[in-house]
Amino acid sequence: MTTTTPSPGPLAGIKVLELGTLIAGPFCSRMLAEFGADVIKVEAPGVGDPLRQWRVLKDGTSLWWSVQARNKKSLTLNMKDPQAQDIARKLALEADIIIENYRPGVLEKWNLGYEDLKKLNPAIIMVRLSGYGQTGPLKDLPGFGAIGESMGGIRYVSGHQDRPPVRIGISIGDSVAALHGVIGAMMALRHRDVTGGRWNGKDGELRVAGQGQMVDVALYESVFNLMESLVPEFDQAGVVRERTGGALPGIVPSNTYTTADGKNVVIAGNGDAIFKRLMLAIDRADMANDPQLERNDGRVPRTEEIDRAIQAWCSGKTIDEALAILQAADVPVGKIYSVRDMMSDPQFLARNMFEQHAFADGTPIKLPAVTPKLSETPGGTKWIGPELGQHNAEILRSLGYDDAQIAQLRQDKVI
Repeated sequence: MTTTTPSPGPLAGIKVLELGTLIAGPFCSRMLAEFGADVIKVEAPGVGDPLRQWRVLKDGTSLWWSVQARNKKSLTLNMKDPQAQDIARKLALEADIIIENYRPGVLEKWNLGYEDLKKLNPAIIMVRLSGYGQTGPLKDLPGFGAIGESMGGIRYVSGHQDRPPVRIGISIGDSVAALHGVIGAMMALRHRDVTGGRWNGKDGELRVAGQGQMVDVALYESVFNLMESLVPEFDQAGVVRERTGGALPGIVPSNTYTTADGKNVVIAGNGDAIFKRLMLAIDRADMANDPQLERNDGRVPRTEEIDRAIQAWCSGKTIDEALAILQAADVPVGKIYSVRDMMSDPQFLARNMFEQHAFADGTPIKLPAVTPKLSETPGGTKWIGPELGQHNAEILRSLGYDDAQIAQLRQDKVI
């Protein structure tokens, strides 16, 4: 557990404007904020991002919020008001990256679309996350992560074959899309910088700007990108991959098994040399030395036989006994962790995977540490999720608004 002061981060000096709610867009900008970018999050006055009220709350605010909005600055804007749209436009033109996850067309209604902004700042990078992307016959439909997971293929292969598909217990579709957004933003930033860099804000002969671009991220396509060999297997062999429970189809053995004490253990013995070590460890020298089982393509037709042998052995061992024997044999094996397991696990602790912070009232709170770990410019948490509108005055003053103007905007319910 650590409270070390984070480095400035590799993205120090990069300005990001977040226009969006809930998971995909905010998670994308969260990662940029964790590595030093200056992120301004626009929220609706009075209510803010709906995620503030999701799941477990403390004093009316989601504990999730403390992670999802860490290192961000909160600015409230009533985006239906032309004055608010003007403020957002000023921020957008100053930003290196804009991240948004509204339905396609919403920003265009506010004159904040990519084509509108790039006329003024050709170096602008806009990351757009939506259910179906910015084009195609479905682009105007609402597209939550669950729909992206279903259309992208991951739901179809999740669960047991004799039961309906199941969902993973997190918003994996949104989060995978967010990661694609981060990757796209970094590639676009690299391209902008090698073609001229940030716009200097001037027109005419002094106009200098690299080439910006739009990063179009569809949730269903982000999930689809994870689906391994699904397409060529169907195209060439007519194979439709089906649900296989805890097993990894076509890679044998890799499954979940139950031990004598009712615990579940994951064993991945699918490497050819590993398989032999596994079979010797579970006292099945006959299978270890069977020529047909030397390679994966020979093991696949005998998947059920192999799984039965491993399960029979696990049924006679506690999970601790199974782990000790298989780890000694250098076989990839692990128990399935709950968060309680994680919080006391020596590996998590040795890697400083929990940060200690505190709420404004002094209540301590642990947050997951920032990953990936960079040796020279690691990310970190400067502050946990902000109060709604906490940075209104700071941000507006940076745009040239004085206290009287800010007070008027508040009176007009613009902020």
